[in-house]
Amino acid sequence: MVAFLAVGCSGSEVSNPEPAQQAGAPARPNIIFILADDLDLASARQLPKLRSLLLEEGASFENAFVSYPLCCPSRATVLTGLYAHNHGVASNEPPNGGFEKFRDEGREEATIAVRLQEEGYRTALFGKYLNRYPGDDPAHVPPGWDEWHARMDISPGGEEDTSAGGDPTEGYTKYYDYELNENGEVVPYGNSPEDYLTDVLSGKTTDFVRGAASDSKPFFLYLAPSAPHDPATPAERHEGAFAGEKAPRSASFDEEDVSDKPSWIRERRTISDRQASRKIDGLYRERLASMLAVDEMVDSLVGELTSTGQLDNTFIFFASDNGWQQGEHRIRTGKLYPYEESIRTPLFVRGPGVPAGSKVEKLILNTDFAPTIADLAGISFPADGRSFTPLLHGEDPLWRSVVLLEAAGGGSPPSYTAVRTETHKYVEYQTGEKELYDLEADPYEMESLHETAGSSLVQDLEAKVDALENCTGDGCRQTEDSP
Repeated sequence: MVAFLAVGCSGSEVSNPEPAQQAGAPARPNIIFILADDLDLASARQLPKLRSLLLEEGASFENAFVSYPLCCPSRATVLTGLYAHNHGVASNEPPNGGFEKFRDEGREEATIAVRLQEEGYRTALFGKYLNRYPGDDPAHVPPGWDEWHARMDISPGGEEDTSAGGDPTEGYTKYYDYELNENGEVVPYGNSPEDYLTDVLSGKTTDFVRGAASDSKPFFLYLAPSAPHDPATPAERHEGAFAGEKAPRSASFDEEDVSDKPSWIRERRTISDRQASRKIDGLYRERLASMLAVDEMVDSLVGELTSTGQLDNTFIFFASDNGWQQGEHRIRTGKLYPYEESIRTPLFVRGPGVPAGSKVEKLILNTDFAPTIADLAGISFPADGRSFTPLLHGEDPLWRSVVLLEAAGGGSPPSYTAVRTETHKYVEYQTGEKELYDLEADPYEMESLHETAGSSLVQDLEAKVDALENCTGDGCRQTEDSP
């Protein structure tokens, strides 16, 4: 059963209860969290500055996932450390999701930003906050933020369309002719080259870092560019940068035999050459080109941190709110699906004590971001997730063996609850249909074993779904840690 309830969380209190800096102790670190929009892992690895400045200078997490692969639910999880069934944001649009749902559930008062600000951090957000922000109050600035420069969404109206695993906000993601709420004042931007959204955010964040470097307070910077979200408009200087590139053609691309798949996949037609060329490959090239300005943004940030002497005391996270389908299993484009391409995301981290060029294979989830940030800052934060600080420092602690996947689709796909372990994925749809994959033998999820697998394996995975689908706090972590 798939159900989303706004309930409390009794997560553990992470790290040092006395965060105040003691005499002679190292300064608390600055923390920069960069969150791309709909970026898949393979595309992230193609960006030169991400590779040289983050991937090669820090840790690459090879098994990083999001529990609910859709923008607003995922971003709500990033800010709160809660599974979607606990923070209550189950879509991008009201009444079950969007900014209004997050605000009305009281979640704005319990974000990682609020906690860091309480403990002496200077906090700032630049870019995308939550879908449908700012609702009915254009001047709204949430608690917890000292600096606020958030992109404003203007809904096109109508009901949410998840028929393509889609995102009803795709029609109003703009890279030109947009508005930002800048500390409570609505500021419009035009369509000149200097108005390109990623470049504007880059300039503002560089200015923030320069100013914060002279402050005795450590800072937390949350940077959320729109790229490569559809329509994935690149900066003029990057147009045509990937001409001739094609989207990856994995074994599951335009999957030929879908007889093992649920009905909503079996009903899909195969992908024509025209669709592959225009819809999939064309968007793929634009997505990569739109990310080049983000790549330059990372370069500018690292340069500013270096020139101000802050780089060696700053953790930089780079992640995405979800992955992206581009032809796998006949899914032309989109997210929200339980397949690897939707749930797997890039996660690169560099900072003090993080071994350069290291790789981490443990299962990481977006519920872990807030408690990890809190742990690095030396403060407590209740969450469903856990701190992966030990993994950043090359340690090998006992770790989770399973994560929960959930989505209130209602269309294609239908709502589902699933678990992903280190070796298997098991999905239960609201329709009663199921999928089961041996990810070691079948990493592209080509053959579902839900009708042929041994009963003991199926029963174990069913029990994990039952235990996780309504879990909170310590209960989530205990179930995730079970063999």
